[in-house]
Amino acid sequence: MSELDHTLIPGDFARLPSQDTPATVVFVDEFSADLDATGYFVAADGDVSAELGLNREQLAKLGFEGKAGQTQTVLAASGALAIAVGLGSLELPALEEGAIDADAADAAANALRDAGAAFARAAAGHARIGLDLGSIASLGADAVLDAAGLDAIVEGVLLARYRFNPLKAKPKGTALESLELRGAADIDGAAEAVRHAVIGARAANITRDLCNNPPGHLTATDIADLAVELAAQHGFSAEVFDKQALIELGCGGLLGVNAGSHEEPRMVKLRYTPAAGAPAERGHLALVGKGIMYDSGGISLKPSDPMHLLMKMDMGGAAAVLGAFTALRDLGVETEVTGFLMCTDNMPSGTATKLGDVLVARNGTTVEVKNTDAEGRLVMMDALALAAEEKPDAIVDIATLTGAVLMALGQATAGVIGNNQDIVDQLLDAAATVDEPAWQLPLEKKYRKQLDSDIADLGNIGGRFAGATTAALFLNEFVDGLPWAHLDIAGTMQSDSDDAWRSAGATGYGARLLADFALNFTPVQ
Repeated sequence: MSELDHTLIPGDFARLPSQDTPATVVFVDEFSADLDATGYFVAADGDVSAELGLNREQLAKLGFEGKAGQTQTVLAASGALAIAVGLGSLELPALEEGAIDADAADAAANALRDAGAAFARAAAGHARIGLDLGSIASLGADAVLDAAGLDAIVEGVLLARYRFNPLKAKPKGTALESLELRGAADIDGAAEAVRHAVIGARAANITRDLCNNPPGHLTATDIADLAVELAAQHGFSAEVFDKQALIELGCGGLLGVNAGSHEEPRMVKLRYTPAAGAPAERGHLALVGKGIMYDSGGISLKPSDPMHLLMKMDMGGAAAVLGAFTALRDLGVETEVTGFLMCTDNMPSGTATKLGDVLVARNGTTVEVKNTDAEGRLVMMDALALAAEEKPDAIVDIATLTGAVLMALGQATAGVIGNNQDIVDQLLDAAATVDEPAWQLPLEKKYRKQLDSDIADLGNIGGRFAGATTAALFLNEFVDGLPWAHLDIAGTMQSDSDDAWRSAGATGYGARLLADFALNFTPVQ
């Protein structure tokens, strides 16, 4: 038995106790006799593992047909609890002319991730579980699970078992203690695949914890302190800039949004340097995250509705960048990565920025505030200007920026907009790989005039329409012409209910995507 022991959730987030104990993932030849439950994959047709204790006809009488995402709990022949997990008509990708079709590989991995999640949810009341990967053979004699599929399955299990429980007197669910994998040890690259899955799940769960924390428990100061702690643990550096330092830097956007709050703002600059010997041609990447710890709308006060309640997650971009940074060293990323977390809350008070006020960005651009609820772009403009000063090979920002993208793409898909198609395509590839869907929207220059101001260089909002695009056009003003792309995650930051590997609450969208993007980043030629 070989063992991989990994912590999924760091302890003491925002002065809260960790809600989960570390889970252990192990390869086994035979399951331990004291497992709480074991899972077996069953396709829509084909063989059914004899260890389930029921054949296909008997499963059908229980209503189980092997459909994708379907599960059925039974007593196995041994008397142990067993869970049949449907794979539907999944086809694993095969080599064609010496190569695997990337789209087919992504589709198969995403289906296997969902299947792993379905098993984890069916076994939600059990701490020690096992998964029989040899049952993949139910897909047919030619079905061979590869490392990418194994990675996806394990990631699905770990992501689906996430719960945010620190504030509950009686936590729901059972923490996952161990996952045994049978029939996987002989897969080429199996150990590395599991390691990759755990790193990705850890990054996403860090992001989820940050976003799920109430605003009173996680202030800008708290997230800056936590970034320093995580940097020490995960091989990057974190430099914190307080209010006075931001004044000296001329970050008028972040300071202007913070003006109505009694909580100080913080900018956190993260730096990851690859190991010695990394090829210089892998370049330098800058990541910028919006960190509005709570968004009341400021003077342009939001209505008191369910969306207002979710504004504790308006720091989801900064959380995703910080989560991604925890993965870079362990993934062996060879690109230098700099991150900027722009953190403050946006509150109304007698000192708050008012409509009609003019703020001065780090690069000297003056911005008329026409709506204080369009605050994300104001804090981001300073970070984008600072990032551009370092002349990286590309800048990517991520933000819960506009309701417009939510209306256009819903809760399943983020918007991607950029000034360089190569960078946009690399982001879309990463999104497909980790199953965090994204769709490109246009950076339509005809709408730029909507941002004109009579008294300043720019206004912070455009017209009634194409709000996601006009917000991106605003951000584009601060990247100094460098290759840049923007991820608008206003829709994907949270899920109303459990959905495959996405647990209810914060989804952690962006952490795995950015980590994969950095791992495979290629500078624009």
